Amino acid sequence: MATRQTKASKEAKLYRWQWTGKGPAGRKVSGEVIAGARQEVVDELSGQNVMVKRVRKKGGLSGGGRVKARDVMLFARQMATMIRAGVPILQAFSVVAESLKKPAMVDLVRRMKNDVSAGASFSEALASHPRYFDKLFVSMVAAGEQAGALDNMLERIATYKEKTEALKARVKKALYYPVAVVLVGIGVTAVLLIKVVPQFESLFSGFGAELPAMTQMTIRMSEFAQHYWLWGLAGVVAVGIAFFQALKRSSAFRYRVHALALKLPVLGNILDKSAVSQYSRTLAITFAAGVPLVEALNTAAGAVGNNVYERAIHQIREDVANGQQLNFAMRLTERFPSLATQMVGIGEESGSLDAMLNRVADYFEEEVDNQVDALTSLLEPFIIVILGVLVGGLVVSMYLPIFELGSVV
Repeated sequence: MATRQTKASKEAKLYRWQWTGKGPAGRKVSGEVIAGARQEVVDELSGQNVMVKRVRKKGGLSGGGRVKARDVMLFARQMATMIRAGVPILQAFSVVAESLKKPAMVDLVRRMKNDVSAGASFSEALASHPRYFDKLFVSMVAAGEQAGALDNMLERIATYKEKTEALKARVKKALYYPVAVVLVGIGVTAVLLIKVVPQFESLFSGFGAELPAMTQMTIRMSEFAQHYWLWGLAGVVAVGIAFFQALKRSSAFRYRVHALALKLPVLGNILDKSAVSQYSRTLAITFAAGVPLVEALNTAAGAVGNNVYERAIHQIREDVANGQQLNFAMRLTERFPSLATQMVGIGEESGSLDAMLNRVADYFEEEVDNQVDALTSLLEPFIIVILGVLVGGLVVSMYLPIFELGSVV
């Protein structure tokens, strides 16, 4: 019976309701509430001594919006604040749900509140939603519940999420910026070949003279683009879909792609240092929370986002489980910089492993940040040259016959 109720609550859809009514002393009040049914709105407002006059559905269905990492981080920080203030956990869920604007997140918080009110612990409620709360989040909340320091653990998780999301944003900037600009350049070139060059071609047909070789080549490219652009676009889309499907389904293919990405000039170095930073940060926060090192390594392997490092960390986990020191196991993989292994070794010797791992993470995060800024600065003139050659070359090739005709006249 309990299972059926849980499933039903998960399938329940939320709506945004606009209401008007009278509050204490007959004062007119109005507002918006997110709820599954009209009666829920009436019941909630009645509990606030509001006499409801009108309730109407606004904005249609909500399940609205997608729950993102930023939403989870904000939830963790708000719950930490509520619990630190001495608010009971069920009431904290209610207060946080009311403060959220994204309906999908409100629905998620309410589902967890229902699980806790039915007897589950906070960590168990989180574990029932693995799509949004990973093993690290769940294990740290569980450790916080056992130690009576749930607010501190939630604060740590929120800080960890902020730093990891900031690091991911820097790496994405390094990857997406050049790709986006090159795609725009290719798009502009395609438009010129398909739409603009044919106009010049009809003009040149009346010249009665042989066109320059560069112009002839551009016209042939234009004719090819006009006839086959749809096939070319379909081919690019098909290759893209096939690539991402293979990346998703084949672990061997994914490993090869990740290994190749680490060998790329400049970008590979950024990805390399990003993985080291992510590994260090995750291992530091889990180890500091009292999670055994072997289990913490398992969590860190799932957080690095690169299969090459994931495999290396699993090897470290096996070596540590067999009695090796962490810094020596890291050195054996030949993936981690000597600075990282040395600092981890110092941390093990001094009994401050989590502090040293955090310093390693801070150092390599700063390195990633500096390299992304340097890459952006270097790419800007390079991209301008590429766009100039693509677009400027087409324009020049189209005006060459006109220039030659002017010189003859």
